Amino acid sequence: MDSYDMIEHLKRMFEGQARHERFDTFKSLHAYKQGERDPVGLHVLRMTGYMEYLAKLGAPIAMEHQIDLILKSLNISYSQFVMNYNMNEIDKNPTELLAMLTTAETNVPKASPAPILMVNKGKAKGKGKWKGKRKMGSKSNDNLKPVPTKALNPKSGVPKVGDCHYCKIPGHWKRNYHAYLGDLKKKKDVIAASDSGTAGK
Repeated sequence: MDSYDMIEHLKRMFEGQARHERFDTFKSLHAYKQGERDPVGLHVLRMTGYMEYLAKLGAPIAMEHQIDLILKSLNISYSQFVMNYNMNEIDKNPTELLAMLTTAETNVPKASPAPILMVNKGKAKGKGKWKGKRKMGSKSNDNLKPVPTKALNPKSGVPKVGDCHYCKIPGHWKRNYHAYLGDLKKKKDVIAASDSGTAGK
C-alpha cells in the first residue's frame, strides 16, 4: 500500500469513531452550564477545552459562535454583564473574554447557601392540653392561634357583681330578693282587689 491508500484506510477505520466523539463533545459543550458557586475562570477554561477538542476532530467553531456559547453558559448572576457586552457590541476572543469575566467576578453577588430546616421529631412539651388549629389565611407558624376544639360551657357559681336595685346591697339580684317578691305580690293583690271593687259597682 502506498501512502495515499494507507491514509484512506486509516480514515475509514477511525472516521466512525471520530464522528461519535465529535457528537458527544458537541452535546457536552451545549449542555454545560456554570453552577451558582463555580468560579468563572475554571468554567471558561473547560468551555474552551471542548472547543479545541472539536477543532482537532475536524469540526472547528467560529470565534463569534464560541463567544456566544460562553456567554450563554454563564449563570444568572452574570446577566448584567452579558447584556452590557451585547449592547456595546464588544468584539473579543475567548482569552480576552476570560480576562473581562475574571475582573467582573469581583462585583458579582455570590449566591447565599440554601437554609437548612431542622425538624424536631420529639414531642412538644407543654403544661396544658390545649389543642390548637392553624388560623385561616396564615402563612407561617408565627400566626398560629389556639382555637378550642369544643365550646366552653360556663361553670355554675359565678359570683354576682353589683348592688341590688331594690335594697342596694350586693350579693343578689333584685328578681331573686324575697322582700322585693313579697312587696310585688302585695301590689298585685291590691290592684286585683281594686279592680274587683270597681267591677262590682
